[in-house]
Amino acid sequence: MDLSVIIINYNVKYFLEQCLCSLRQAIGSLKAEVIVVDNNSTDGSVAYLSEKYSFARFIINKSNEGFAKANNRALEQASGRYILFLNPDTIIPEDCFTQCLSFIQSKPGAGALGIRMIDGSGSYLKESKRGFPSPWVSFCKMSGLTSMFPNSRIFAGYYLGNFSSKQSQRVEALSGAFMLIKKEVLQITGGFDERFFMYAEDIDLSYRINKAGFGNYYFAESTIIHFKGESTTKDSNYLRLFYKAMGQFVQKHYSGISSKIWVPFLQTGIWIKSSIATFTQSKKTNNSQPLPTQFTSMGDKGSCQEVNNQISTVTDSENIVYCTGEQFSYRQLIKEIESRPSGKNIFIHGKNTSSIVGSGSKKEQGIAISIN
Repeated sequence: MDLSVIIINYNVKYFLEQCLCSLRQAIGSLKAEVIVVDNNSTDGSVAYLSEKYSFARFIINKSNEGFAKANNRALEQASGRYILFLNPDTIIPEDCFTQCLSFIQSKPGAGALGIRMIDGSGSYLKESKRGFPSPWVSFCKMSGLTSMFPNSRIFAGYYLGNFSSKQSQRVEALSGAFMLIKKEVLQITGGFDERFFMYAEDIDLSYRINKAGFGNYYFAESTIIHFKGESTTKDSNYLRLFYKAMGQFVQKHYSGISSKIWVPFLQTGIWIKSSIATFTQSKKTNNSQPLPTQFTSMGDKGSCQEVNNQISTVTDSENIVYCTGEQFSYRQLIKEIESRPSGKNIFIHGKNTSSIVGSGSKKEQGIAISIN
């Protein structure tokens, strides 16, 4: 078996549907398996998808076990020489896996590979390549210095802001949204640390891979869409969990005097960040919009017809549905989204799927619409 793809799902059945549709094309002739672990979803994900995407094997959890534990459970059953931990809110181009496998095999000592990611609006996602959150890096991230000096080698170490996003290179930490790892490396390092319920478990695993003498590489020659955060809400609880995870990482890997000084500082920072987010959110009004019903469809004619049969279409609508199929590939789709002018809401529909999905910002939940 060449490749095992592991996906953790929690209440994002339409995003997962589009992900699986793109996966089917990307796998092609590779000897690959897809394992989906459902963390006790309540949206009917398994019933909706298991028959339609029979190439995927579903593991059903009776509770939400978290990202790390669920991935480890699937890892025990994976038989591929390479393991890909993949988020369900991603879209993969057709040549992604062949390019990634070729690259990692060409790098002696490589242990893991991450990839260039964009959000649903076509904007580059900085977490595609990262540095380890050492005490100084964590301080810069929490204090806002990273945002103030995004290209600085000194202040933007968390996102490696001084390195080009368009150049493949060795980096420190990879994103768990797309993390391709040699199975033999995982047999040495172990899987995800289950003490991290959510966030930083990917950085922790990257750290252990690096410590074991293997290289983590950022691959810029292929790009995926990561709608980002469809299973989470960007509120005060999110910030609390995120910065708590950073504190856990520092406490685990930077022991001694450094840890004793910085962990209390980070805990104070977590409280401040969470308090600010709580106050800010309490001032927000409800800006929820009704689901759009009018679209302009572009791309594969047959796939667009599937959309047009179910929803209204209006020329020059603010809502564009890109439809993939024989005449319009996922690779073309990603290039279109990256080059598109601003001001349009972008949605994606894979041929023979029953939904469209889209997200205009990495800070907000996306929109998923059933078309059947």
